[in-house]
Amino acid sequence: MIREIKRIVVGQDTFDGAGVKLRRVFGFGADNAFDPFLLLDDFGSDRPEDFLAGFPWHPHRGIETVTWVLEGRVAHGDSLGNAGVIGPGEMQWMSAGSGIIHQEMPERAEGRLRGLQLWVNLPAAHKMSAPRYRGITPDEVPGVPLAGGGEVLVLAGEYAGVTGPVRDVVASPRYLDVTLPAGGEFTWDGLGGLTVFAYVMEGAAGFGKEASKTRPMPRGNAVLFGDGDAVRATAADAGARFILVAGAPLREPVAWRGPIVMNTQAELDLAFREFHAGTFVK
Repeated sequence: MIREIKRIVVGQDTFDGAGVKLRRVFGFGADNAFDPFLLLDDFGSDRPEDFLAGFPWHPHRGIETVTWVLEGRVAHGDSLGNAGVIGPGEMQWMSAGSGIIHQEMPERAEGRLRGLQLWVNLPAAHKMSAPRYRGITPDEVPGVPLAGGGEVLVLAGEYAGVTGPVRDVVASPRYLDVTLPAGGEFTWDGLGGLTVFAYVMEGAAGFGKEASKTRPMPRGNAVLFGDGDAVRATAADAGARFILVAGAPLREPVAWRGPIVMNTQAELDLAFREFHAGTFVK
């Protein structure tokens, strides 16, 4: 059964961090429709003044953050002692768990900065687990060529028998980066019972059982799919590049303020008290 579009989300331009211009695709929604995914930001610009202020030191608890850099370079550091630079084609998957403090500071370079950051919720039983960090390099990411042209980069989960490098993550998410030529078609199955969404990064694509006949979704739009076992996409005349992300919903209450996501207001209040008291990092 091919999934049809349940909801179309148009990203909204905004600023975050110390003044980074970005497009917030979804996040801080009252209905938690993308469960277990909380937030998706498309960040970057051709103008350094739009991003160089970066995201100075800030805390996280109760979530995992996934940063996928497409262009440019982002320096990072955290309270675990990890530090480095994320470059084009690299991914950072950070499990904040019980608490981590980190920063992400874009570097000035020729060309533009472009990347995506996804927040994945942690279930209640794992919110106070030990923080962990994973850095994925481009040569670790397998690419699967498509018969009609195009390619699928497998970042997490499995596609066509190929498994991505991001493993041992609580939510067991699946994350694909799909590039299609004009009129190119793509189908991904084995998705029963999962929350699935797509976000168009370049060009435009139609989604659903009659993907080639539906109105193509342009860059900056996300689609949340309804129930079914598979998703289908067809690129428009200019081709398309989009991510497809799937994961098992948690169906747990969410208490969320800024960079901290817990299950109850009491847990959330405690987290902020600990942060201000200097006892946040365990």
